[in-house]
Order: sequence, then C-alpha cells, then structure tokens
Amino acid sequence: MTEFEPKIVGFLCNWCAYAGADLAGVSRIQYPPNLRVVRVMCTGRIDPAFILEAFRSGADGVLVAGCHPGDCHYISGNFKVYRRILMLKKLLEQFGLEPERLRLEWVSASEGDRFATVIKDMVNEVKKLGPSTLRAGG
Repeated sequence: MTEFEPKIVGFLCNWCAYAGADLAGVSRIQYPPNLRVVRVMCTGRIDPAFILEAFRSGADGVLVAGCHPGDCHYISGNFKVYRRILMLKKLLEQFGLEPERLRLEWVSASEGDRFATVIKDMVNEVKKLGPSTLRAGG
C-alpha cells in the first residue's frame, strides 16, 4: 500500500505569498509537490465559499497565505481573511472536519524558505490527519 499523499489547495496573495513561492522555486528550495496554487490579488478577496468548494472538490487541506499584517497592498485584506478563517474553522468542525486542515500563514515576497517550510509542515500535518471525509460523493 502506498503512503497517503494529501491534496492541498493554496490561495496565495499575488504580492507576497505568490512571490515568496516564486522565490522558493527560483532558489531551488525543495518542498513537497502536493500544493495546487490559486493566485489571488488579495487574501481579503477570498470568499469563504471558495474554501468550502475546495474541500468539497477533494482537497485534504487548504492553505491561505498572504502579506504580513500591516503590509497588505490593499490595506486591510489580511485582517478580513483572518476573521473569515476563524469563522470557517468553526464551520469545518460542525461538518466533522478537523480545523487543522485549514491554515492561514503570512509569507512575504522575500521569504521563499519560509514558504517551503510552511508547505512541508502542512503536508506532514495533513498526512497525520488522513484523507478528508468531506468530498463530493464521498
């Protein structure tokens, strides 16, 4: 039997986290290939329905990564997403899903090594949790 490889959807801020992911790539920093990236202009623009749809469509984990507080290019987008993530974690529990499957991280454009570390940590944590029980038809 092969080891469970989680599917993780990552919503990454264009200005910081996506640039940090790009830096990790051009710097050849190794991290697991489990992440599927959705590039957004700002994490504050992420509708909670997008995250729930990612889980429903088969994601075992969802990462939301954006600018550090105080550094948002749209001033308060990261504060908006912070409140939404807190609400969504409570909602996931009501669906019978571990709130640890949803993660919010602050990653700047110069933190390629931090981005890789976040991905490694999240993949390891989701592996421990096992496959998601919240899937279409599952």
